[in-house]
Amino acid sequence: MDFRKRVEVCFTPGEFPYFKDEFQTVVVIDVLRATSAICTAFEYGVAAIIPVPTIEEALHYKQQGYLAGAERKGQIVEGFDFGNSPFSYMKEEFRGKEIVLTTTNGTKSLDVAKDAPSVVVGSFLNLEALCHWLLKQDGDILCLCSGWQDKFNLEDTICAGAICDFLITTGNYTSIEDSSIAAKYLFLSAKDNYLGYLKSSSHRRRLKNLNLNEDIKFCLTPNQTDVIPILKNGKLVKA
Repeated sequence: MDFRKRVEVCFTPGEFPYFKDEFQTVVVIDVLRATSAICTAFEYGVAAIIPVPTIEEALHYKQQGYLAGAERKGQIVEGFDFGNSPFSYMKEEFRGKEIVLTTTNGTKSLDVAKDAPSVVVGSFLNLEALCHWLLKQDGDILCLCSGWQDKFNLEDTICAGAICDFLITTGNYTSIEDSSIAAKYLFLSAKDNYLGYLKSSSHRRRLKNLNLNEDIKFCLTPNQTDVIPILKNGKLVKA
């Protein structure tokens, strides 16, 4: 009998219903840029982040006096002061505050996963710390890639593959889904040069066209923080 726990990869939020009741921990990944921005915000002292799926909800919070950010298709939504660039969150004015955020893909994934027993945020920025944290958790783990508007993307899948590879290598975990095996092999192909490997990826091109190259480089630089954002009662806080 195999006593190993499972670690699996779901490529898009749209596929989440096929996996949803099987896992105790869901890791939401949106490398470019929501989950990278969230990790950066906590590294720079934000107290909590309230992720919301719609612009209307974010606006409602903003009208109540919250610092609120909104991004759609890579750009800041009109009427909001910031979007999902990690550099937006390196400001003193955010320290100790609760902020509200809605994004094209990442906050949608958080909303989709919110009823799981445990939901945490993953990115390259907190990869090593996250892997070690996951190793100490009970139960099976699902890496939920945010993708791009419910379609597969490379960068989230590679990050999920890195988590799978780490956990499987410990001998305590196994994967049975083809999506997880594919993610692991994509990570092994990309791990020596994320930037080069992702040069022609669709979202990297999208962001490059918006002159967001510095964001891309930052988000693809691993292990810049050891924070693990975790969802508690609708808010992300430090685990």
